[in-house]
Amino acid sequence: MVIDFNNIPIEKIEKFKGGDGYVLNRQFIDDNNRICYSVLPPNCSSGYHKHITNSEILIMIKGSAKFLCDNHEERANAGQVHYCPQGSSHCMVNDTSEDIEYITIVPEHNK
Repeated sequence: MVIDFNNIPIEKIEKFKGGDGYVLNRQFIDDNNRICYSVLPPNCSSGYHKHITNSEILIMIKGSAKFLCDNHEERANAGQVHYCPQGSSHCMVNDTSEDIEYITIVPEHNK
């Protein structure tokens, strides 16, 4: 199956998970996974949130993001992956002057 994000409408999500600003998001969802292509503009963030029934794999395509994961700060750059396992909490912050582009894969573990 090919997921073509070019054919999925862009959704602007304000204050994603309680964060600052907004994220531009294109997403595919089925019973097992949520797969998204997203853009996080400068000075925007996702809110700190816990992955209770799922995990998140975030593949950095463009830019550099600051993450807080289980109260540990780290940075991921284009070509790197940020992973938030089930039961962990995290947020993403664009503290740069350029857009961040990334793909997220969120598999459900407990149904």
